[in-house]
Amino acid sequence: MTPDQVQLVQQSFAKVAPISDQAAKLFYGRLFEIAPELKSLFHVDMDEQGRKLMGTLAVVVGGLSKLDTILPAAGALAKRHVNYGVKPSHYKPVGEALLWTLTQGLGPDWTPALAAAWTGAYTTLSAFMIEEAYGLGAVA
Repeated sequence: MTPDQVQLVQQSFAKVAPISDQAAKLFYGRLFEIAPELKSLFHVDMDEQGRKLMGTLAVVVGGLSKLDTILPAAGALAKRHVNYGVKPSHYKPVGEALLWTLTQGLGPDWTPALAAAWTGAYTTLSAFMIEEAYGLGAVA
C-alpha cells in the first residue's frame, strides 16, 4: 500500500467510526447473506461481536502506516480464529462484506481510488493472517 492509500483508508474509516454500530450490523447482515454457512461460527452476542469487529478495525486502520506494529496482533488473531472454525476460504466473503459495508456507509464518498485502497489493505492483512494461521501455500 502506498502512503496515499493508507491515508485514504484512515480518513474514510474516520467517517464510518461514528456509525460503527450500524456498520457492524450491516457487515454481519451482508456476511450471513453471502455466506450463510458462517453464521454457525458465531455463538456470541452479535452486538458485542460488532463492537469487537469495529474496535479491531480501528486498531488495524490506525496502524496501517506502521504495519510492523499491528502484524503480531493480526497473526495472533488469525490463530485464534482457527479454533473458532475459520477456514482460509472464509476470508473472501469477509472481505466482500467489508467492502460492501463501506460502500453503504460512505455513499458518494466511495470512489474507485478508495475501493482500491481498502482492497489493498484487506488483501495485505488477510494474506498475512492466512499465512500465519495455516502456513505458506494456504489459499483464501
